[in-house]
Amino acid sequence: MTAARWIPGIAAVVAAPVLAGCGNLIWTGPHVDPPVLPAASSSQGDDAELLLAPSLGLASPEDAVVRVVGPQMTCSGTLVAEDLVLTAHHCIVERRVHGEFTPDPLPAASLQVELGGDYLPWGNVGVRAVLAPPCGERGGRGDVAVLVLERKLVGVATMALRDDPPRLGELVDPIGFGRCALSSQGIRRREREGGVVGAVLKATFEVEASVCPGDSGGPALDRATREVVGIVSLSAMDHDEATRGRSVFARVDGLAAVAAYARLVADGADPADLPPLSCER
Repeated sequence: MTAARWIPGIAAVVAAPVLAGCGNLIWTGPHVDPPVLPAASSSQGDDAELLLAPSLGLASPEDAVVRVVGPQMTCSGTLVAEDLVLTAHHCIVERRVHGEFTPDPLPAASLQVELGGDYLPWGNVGVRAVLAPPCGERGGRGDVAVLVLERKLVGVATMALRDDPPRLGELVDPIGFGRCALSSQGIRRREREGGVVGAVLKATFEVEASVCPGDSGGPALDRATREVVGIVSLSAMDHDEATRGRSVFARVDGLAAVAAYARLVADGADPADLPPLSCER
């Protein structure tokens, strides 16, 4: 087992290193994206804008956890409405040549959301807008973003955000599409071994949990209710998915402003016409 390192942002990097603490680099290896299957869509009138699950009877609650693919990384996310995906802010910003995060957002058109939890997605959908506060691009406070999808999804589960703050001692579990270097399996959706909430701060909370590169942006679920209480943001990881390390999650209670902005944009508002978002909770 290798020594764990603190990783500010644990998106899986495509053919690029991930920046680790104190300026050190840890190589995650190139992640080769699997072939993307064409999405099944309806062709009847207005329903042409809807993306249909391949079999409504086979949909599961975990299908709300999706994979977010960009030009420099892959992350995880949560479908919180038919056309809104919650993910981490650091997943949707530009990277410098050595993987350093910048405050510059990626163009929405460069992002794709893949659907399905197995090795091959059953479909994908584009992103037409991204809403995020002006902080959090390096993880921690403000590490939240909402993707507005190009079309609504039909027959795919969504997950509820819990309004109540995380509580010391409660059990939470992360889910995502991450893969550690020593993992024997390829990239697919995995529910990780979580644990007890050990610290609650103003905008984050901490858990000793198993997390891998690519789990960034995925949900942390209340083990009892399966509600989303946080977003995977930072973790002290080695290359073994069985290792549980100190992990930081961005809180989702208090996201009313970001969610409201995303709903307005999804319903047709121009982001340029809206006041700027704030990092204040």
